[in-house]
Amino acid sequence: MIVAAGESLIDLVPEGAGPLSALVPRRGGGPYNTAVALGRLGAEAAFCSRVSTDAFGEVLLDGLRAAGVTTGLVQRGPEPTTLAVASVGADGSAGYSFYAEGTADRLFELPGPLPDAVRAIAFGTCSLVLEPGAGAYDALLRREAGRGVLTLLDPNVRPGLVPDADAHRERFLGRLPYVSLLKLSEEDAGWLGGSPAEWLAAGPSAVVLTRGSEGLTVFTGELTVSVPAVPVAVADTIGAGDTVNAALLHGLGSRSPAALDADEWADLLTFAARAAAVTCSRPGAEPPYAAELE
Repeated sequence: MIVAAGESLIDLVPEGAGPLSALVPRRGGGPYNTAVALGRLGAEAAFCSRVSTDAFGEVLLDGLRAAGVTTGLVQRGPEPTTLAVASVGADGSAGYSFYAEGTADRLFELPGPLPDAVRAIAFGTCSLVLEPGAGAYDALLRREAGRGVLTLLDPNVRPGLVPDADAHRERFLGRLPYVSLLKLSEEDAGWLGGSPAEWLAAGPSAVVLTRGSEGLTVFTGELTVSVPAVPVAVADTIGAGDTVNAALLHGLGSRSPAALDADEWADLLTFAARAAAVTCSRPGAEPPYAAELE
């Protein structure tokens, strides 16, 4: 089983151009999108978070169940669902404004022991910033890494949510000893500072860097492998990085990132690139089903 741990929210995505264009609600949140992508790819997946009991929360849970994702690790609360207002650029890239004060997902508490069947767990995005939940997710990361579970970290930085940039960078570095696989975008890398060599020295077995239309690159210390992006007419890039997370974890199976050779990494990155291209080809975070990648 693969667990995606972190926030779920509602993306409000503009239907047209201009600041007053209609906003369409879509299910979202980096970890939530990763969970849905895992389920659609055919992985045995679970979501670990706190979800509101409001109408949006019910819709979010419906989306998980429809993708075949287990919801037994989801905590519930009466607080409202986080909202993220998206702005989509001419190239399909997305920016966000968040409405997250007092919302359910940031009140996540450290759960009891996870099932023995859990072999990997992914963390990322807003849940790494918003307290008090961020501290609980950090504790979960450390605990699961300590019992040998493969851990993936996707910083997916949202600068507008970060109250103290320097403190957030230090916290990122403090997580790395507990991370098996670090995946981040070029934008994240530029904001956080450092280099793949520095991050690898801190703990991860591999660093996967997504480079937009230039493709993906993995660094392991011994290997550097790049694959091109899959050409596609881009609707927007919402959920593309989350789909990469899911494709990497699903494609790894029971293997450690440290065990892959150059050809195996090329195959895995190509699979992730194909999956992300499908997500980019349609509005909102709509990752592919396994049959779409056959």
